[in-house]
Amino acid sequence: MLFLYNLIIIITGFFLKIAALFSPKMKLFVDGRKNVFALLKEKINPEDKTIWFHSASLGEYEQGLPVIEKIKEKYPAHKIIVTFFSPSGYEVRKNNNVADITIYLPLDTKSNAKQFLKLVHPEFAFFIKYEFWLNYLNELKKLKTPTYLISGIFRDNQMFFKWYGGFYRKALETFTYFFVQNENSKVKIETIGFQNVIVSGDTRFDRVNAILERDNSLEFVEAFKNNQPTIIIGSSWAKDETILIEYINKAATSVKFIIAPHNIKAEQIENLKKAITKQTVLFSEKENKNLADYNVFIIDTVGLLTKIYSYGTIAYVGGGFGNPGIHNILEPATFGIPIVIGPNYSKFAEAIELVNLGGCMVVSDKEELKQIFDGLLSDQNFLSEKGKICRSYIQNNKGATSTIINTIS
Repeated sequence: MLFLYNLIIIITGFFLKIAALFSPKMKLFVDGRKNVFALLKEKINPEDKTIWFHSASLGEYEQGLPVIEKIKEKYPAHKIIVTFFSPSGYEVRKNNNVADITIYLPLDTKSNAKQFLKLVHPEFAFFIKYEFWLNYLNELKKLKTPTYLISGIFRDNQMFFKWYGGFYRKALETFTYFFVQNENSKVKIETIGFQNVIVSGDTRFDRVNAILERDNSLEFVEAFKNNQPTIIIGSSWAKDETILIEYINKAATSVKFIIAPHNIKAEQIENLKKAITKQTVLFSEKENKNLADYNVFIIDTVGLLTKIYSYGTIAYVGGGFGNPGIHNILEPATFGIPIVIGPNYSKFAEAIELVNLGGCMVVSDKEELKQIFDGLLSDQNFLSEKGKICRSYIQNNKGATSTIINTIS
């Protein structure tokens, strides 16, 4: 089976090079890996002490960031190496200020894994949430490198729990500790013989709670909001916008809307703007405008949404009308505002919990959206109650980072 796995990785690498000729994203994926080993040789000396963190993409990086920051603080003499699998993570965070080196992870061939670990020679290795690359894990095991899984989730449909997944289960022997998000994951992995499991919780709660300690002010948002009730629409897709636009167009002029679409391609932004009949301004054209005169503000850039949530009266988080489902609901929750989502949230434990608690509300059509938005905007006590549930949920679930750091220590 391991032979078959390695063959699939090699074949995949070949086809990715072909796909790169036609896809800008695949081109980033392929080209970004060309100089990884040369960069590592340049940046890491044999005598350097290093610690390696790997994340699949942006969400996993943000999830692991509280641990990365604490490890950097605890081991200031070590170089921190952060790797990404996906361009959507690397391209956004390649210039982060927490890692000494941020690179793509070379494809999981045996030779790549050996060369990578020879150059990096990590004292510790961390995998965030998932991404179980067998050759890297096998080489780490051979080197006896302490290896940890952060904020892990285990489910029935994973390879480890299939009758044919023995070679995958074997790779899990690399891990010194599995820090998992919930009791279900602990029970699940214990069924295949692993006892080195700790329910630490989800480090994302520590990440979003730390947001409150920084400066979240944005003068242009403050000018636009102008002390009016404001609905923040974060990471919206076309299917979300289809049910939102009618409400926006019919809403009272006293209600403001800030839309931060998931995709910010010029054509899609222009189509969205045309569909809205209210006075609308784009982030890219905000200069020299009296923003208070506008009802809708479309954010056609990235990196601002978290701070924008701090100005919200209500948050609508997109993705719930498509696959794989909703985007991050913890960021608006930490600011203590009610959250509205679409119906596809069953793969997200935090959404299930917050829906059950009542802080997050689910809509499946325009009528339900109108009913919930109008209900929140017309009843201050109802609005406040839902917001407090969200804020308490964050506070009650923080602390995973401390558990991880204390255990490692």
